[in-house]
Amino acid sequence: MRQNRQSSQISQSIAVSALLLAALFLLPLLVVAPFRSALFDREEAGEETEEAPPFSGGALDGAQTLRVLDGEEVLEMDLGTYLVGVVRAEMPASFELEALKAQAVAARTYTLYKLHSGGNHGETADICTDHTCCQAYAGEAAARASWGEQAGVYEAKVEAAVKETDGEAVLYGGMPILAVFHSSSAGLTRAAGEVWLNDLPYLQAVASPEQGDRIPNYYSREEFTAEELKDKLLAAFPGADLSGGMEGWLKDPAADSAGSVGTVSVGGVTAKGTQVRSALGLRSACFTWEVQEGKMVFFVTGYGHGVGLSQYGASAMAAAGADYREILTHYYTGVTVEAWRD
Repeated sequence: MRQNRQSSQISQSIAVSALLLAALFLLPLLVVAPFRSALFDREEAGEETEEAPPFSGGALDGAQTLRVLDGEEVLEMDLGTYLVGVVRAEMPASFELEALKAQAVAARTYTLYKLHSGGNHGETADICTDHTCCQAYAGEAAARASWGEQAGVYEAKVEAAVKETDGEAVLYGGMPILAVFHSSSAGLTRAAGEVWLNDLPYLQAVASPEQGDRIPNYYSREEFTAEELKDKLLAAFPGADLSGGMEGWLKDPAADSAGSVGTVSVGGVTAKGTQVRSALGLRSACFTWEVQEGKMVFFVTGYGHGVGLSQYGASAMAAAGADYREILTHYYTGVTVEAWRD
């Protein structure tokens, strides 16, 4: 009997040990199993996170479809999407939001003007991405690469500038104007007639609060040897007499209403300051010159043609508290800013 009792006790001990051993292996599984989906599905859910949706124009901009010539390709997009690309390319996104809004409205107005005037591309496209013809344009990927760590903040600002001005345009006599713009002027913008062939009542000279010490290359310098200068001037003005010393090649400068070079005699040929600027690749037509150590040196203020909205001036006005409508009605004379419905 004692032997049977001992055998029974041994069997019970073995059974208990087996149960304990099984519990040691099964307990972690029992604990983990209820949370398996939470532990192992989280990574998969993260992989399925969607990217931010592409920009969509507001009710008015979104209703307008454009054919945009980009190199050899014609792209279709709504007006708002196009304007975001223009603002990315045309104005530093670090500028004040109200300045970016002013830029967005100017760019929209310029586009509408092109649509109503027939544009430059006939039946091929409504507008293009070449800044020498229409307006500059930058896609989101290119802009983000340029912006670096501030890409998210800058993209949000640009999109807000377009969306918060949805459909608004600069109007004169109830119609969209030729809303040209430039980087920075020399304290005064220039009247259209002093730069191009025709004057326009809304593109007149106005004061511009340029902060030269805060503008990159606001004051610039270009120099040319006599041979370089002669080649460039004769290419632009073939009738000019450039005999004698180069100190006599440019004479009798006349300032325009903004203090830029309105006209100048180039070897006896009367030329516009803008023509000389173009011939020599100067940053603006606000320039003076002198001979230094055998070279002709030009001292230039500002950047661009100087007509219409000054971008750096707009940013300065915004920093001082002006909103985008105040900025636009300052730079474009006698206009209103309101939603445009064709």
